[in-house]
Amino acid sequence: MIEVKHSAGDEWVVSVKSNHATTHRVRVSRTDVERLAEGHAAEELLRESFQFLLEREPNTSILSSFDLSLIGRYFPEYEREIRARLRLKAAEPGAAPG
Repeated sequence: MIEVKHSAGDEWVVSVKSNHATTHRVRVSRTDVERLAEGHAAEELLRESFQFLLEREPNTSILSSFDLSLIGRYFPEYEREIRARLRLKAAEPGAAPG
């Protein structure tokens, strides 16, 4: 389970409950949201970004503090895939706009 809460300014706290619970501080700039979320809220961008990460590594391997843009350095397909995922979510029946 992924829980996303706004902390202050550009900082968010993401909690991941799995075999081992982890907490991550993630900085998300307005530019990141505009570039990647395409009309979705920062919370949705973070939730999908963590889902993306969890498909590739355990939550205990995810950095405890990082800038969202750092994901693309480790996983070059991140930006392309995150945009596609959010577009698909928007197209789902009953989906609320970002």
